[in-house]
Amino acid sequence: MRRPQTAELGPADAHDLSEPLFERLRSLEQRTAEYAYVRNTLVELNMWIVRHAARRFPARREMSDDVLQAGTIGLIKAIDRFDPTRGFGFEAYAVPTVVGEIKRFFRDTTWAVHVPRRLKECRGVLREAVIAFEQSEGRSPRVSELVERTGLTQEEVVEGLQAADGHEAVSLDAPFGPGEDGAGIADRLGAEDPALGRTDDLVTLAPLLAALPERERRILTMRFLHDMTQSQIGAELGISQMHVSRLLGRTLAGLRNRLHGAV
Repeated sequence: MRRPQTAELGPADAHDLSEPLFERLRSLEQRTAEYAYVRNTLVELNMWIVRHAARRFPARREMSDDVLQAGTIGLIKAIDRFDPTRGFGFEAYAVPTVVGEIKRFFRDTTWAVHVPRRLKECRGVLREAVIAFEQSEGRSPRVSELVERTGLTQEEVVEGLQAADGHEAVSLDAPFGPGEDGAGIADRLGAEDPALGRTDDLVTLAPLLAALPERERRILTMRFLHDMTQSQIGAELGISQMHVSRLLGRTLAGLRNRLHGAV
């Protein structure tokens, strides 16, 4: 059995050649060499369906092979499931399966950040609902109106709308907005943390605290970690509030002097 030169065949020729091959495929046992040969021939004959479907989804040049591969997976699934005895053509049966695989490819691989599949599906439903609402009402819908139209919960609507922001990434070098004199998004993000300079002090302070007597470390812990008043500390230790005040003042002054000396 000679395989036809599929590159030279049009859709009509591919259709005519596919019909007897589908009949032949149904009579063969799976996982045999002849079954694989007929199945692969059907794939080659009907690759025009994949190419036709792929043109509906403009993609970057580096993604074109991946789109065709996804569509081919859909074509193979359609061939495996097609029953010619049902009375409709293979092309009408295959196109939705091929398109579905290509859509699934874009859904799963073109998001800038990882988003759960559940939210990706919500985004698709919401996108259609928003477009339909804006066309009929002339304004953007409220969350409650999307809940009513889609049947999603309020939480799902909110999460789905937020998930839409993860579909595409924006470069930090992109302009912040019109009339910003070339300022990029990165120029508007972040600021110097005023507490950052304290990091060296805290690192230097750790061994000084460890060297304090047990009672002084305990007083500092109760005062600054547990937020206890001097009166509460005095009651806990059995000393007066005035004595606690003097101990705190002396301890803090000593730490301050040693800290400055270490720096």
